[in-house]
Amino acid sequence: MMRMARIEASPGWPRGRSAALLWLSSMLLVACATAPAPAPVSSPASLSFETGVPGVTAARMTPDYWIARAPTPESVVLDGAEIAAQNARLNASDRAVLDLAALPDVLDGNDVRARIESLSSRPQRELFDVAGTTVPATTLDQLSDALALETITAPVAPRFGLVVRRADLRTFPTTERVFSRPGDTDIDRFQESALFPGTPVAVLHESRDGAWWFVASRLYSAWIEARHVALAPRAEVFDYTTRTPYLVVTGAQARTVFTPEAPAVSDLVLDMGLRIPLMPDWPPNRQVNGQFPLGSHVVALPIRSDDGGLEIAPALVPRSADVRADYLPLTRANLLQQSFKFLGERYGWGHSYGTRDCSGFVSEVYRSFGIEMPRNTRDQGVSTAFDRIAFTETDDYAARVKVLRTLDVGDLIYIPGHVMMVIGHDDDEIWLIHDTSGMRYRDAEGRIVPVRLNQVAVTPLLALLADSETSYVDLIYSIQRIRRVDSP
Repeated sequence: MMRMARIEASPGWPRGRSAALLWLSSMLLVACATAPAPAPVSSPASLSFETGVPGVTAARMTPDYWIARAPTPESVVLDGAEIAAQNARLNASDRAVLDLAALPDVLDGNDVRARIESLSSRPQRELFDVAGTTVPATTLDQLSDALALETITAPVAPRFGLVVRRADLRTFPTTERVFSRPGDTDIDRFQESALFPGTPVAVLHESRDGAWWFVASRLYSAWIEARHVALAPRAEVFDYTTRTPYLVVTGAQARTVFTPEAPAVSDLVLDMGLRIPLMPDWPPNRQVNGQFPLGSHVVALPIRSDDGGLEIAPALVPRSADVRADYLPLTRANLLQQSFKFLGERYGWGHSYGTRDCSGFVSEVYRSFGIEMPRNTRDQGVSTAFDRIAFTETDDYAARVKVLRTLDVGDLIYIPGHVMMVIGHDDDEIWLIHDTSGMRYRDAEGRIVPVRLNQVAVTPLLALLADSETSYVDLIYSIQRIRRVDSP
């Protein structure tokens, strides 16, 4: 891979994400510096600045604009069998993906402890709370003590369960938010990721007070509040994930129908790509939580009983919701439609704010086609399961741009700590949609302009800068193409 200047992640940062993290400027999730490169030129003169971002117009912020420019937009990129083979390659070759169903009945206690310690090591750098006050050492000591690692003295028999609502995954068993700088409260250093209703997990350990569980999911291991997980025998848990028929959420989000009769399944958030079992034999004249199912789909959702066990309850998803009876066909048109459903959504580090970050954005777009991806940019960018192009230090700016001009809709471009999705080529630029905290570019006079986007946005690529001497193009280390290996 391309040689990068070394970026030190503080020992206090979440270890599960730190390898993909870079020091964030106040305006940009900045990638690390490359070897010296010529200063990037100003944005192409042909790109207007009417929206505050070079070249971005109202028309370019619509999927139809890019669908009209895509080659054979309705042709299938990968069919169902090819997607299944793609997922099998990921499962077999990628260490960032855990075959949870095949987890041994007993795990070595030292391995479990090491897994927790690799994530939840005591922070050594200064951190700040929401008020901008330094988090005291006593608080950090209490968080370390809450891990109760000394209680892991024997082999661990994992317990299995299903997540019952969208829930945060945390570095430590706490909801306390902490930050690297006073006032910079978007990036919570204890936020790792999120899990969604119906996600299977293995419970490996619990906090000293029992209120938090350290869980392993297929894509991530971290702390979750115990109240968000319902336990059941392993077979019952994984049976739920394979039930048919089912619905797939194809909107950015869908919600179950509000019902005071069943709060556990009322107004639940269901994110893009979730697969939810249907209850096809439900009588049409039988009420579901206080109403007839006439205008809704009857789905089966996991809930947690009073004793923490798993129950499956009926719930309603409106027929007006953006859902369908199977995964979408993987076409360029559908890729564009799906990605633009998130346009303008607030950037959410580690899926905070009930939204998502850059790797979550691309993962959930592809999940609506049934395609699985690792959780973090670090793992996505180097995975051998996809059709990868790797840049090295011998690839200069011109060589990189030559490759970039061959990219197709849906191809993923990786710089350290960030991923961007290609949506097309226009006006001598490569165009992207990505979930970003911000960007920099040179205006028509050559001045560097920072833009705090904090959202899913359409931007050009060639105009983007990491700093005054380094362009985004200079930082690209990987391109992942989710398509047939023999495709052009």
